[in-house]
Amino acid sequence: MSALSIRLPESLHKNAKVYASQEGISVNQLISTALAEKLSALATQDYLEQRATRSSRDKFMAAMAQVPDAEPEPMDRK
Repeated sequence: MSALSIRLPESLHKNAKVYASQEGISVNQLISTALAEKLSALATQDYLEQRATRSSRDKFMAAMAQVPDAEPEPMDRK
């Protein structure tokens, strides 16, 4: 584990203390979790953008053409 010193605006630090207290965790744990969530979201965005560059509307339409034309099940009709 490594240490990182950051400067936060007072309002952000105050909110971090409030929410960390509500969650029963330390401000360090709150920041660590928030950073992990953000990094995960960014990695997901990168992955989806990379996948999108390999996409093909023609292939999508060909796959959709293989889906049977059927009425939805009663539980799916809402």
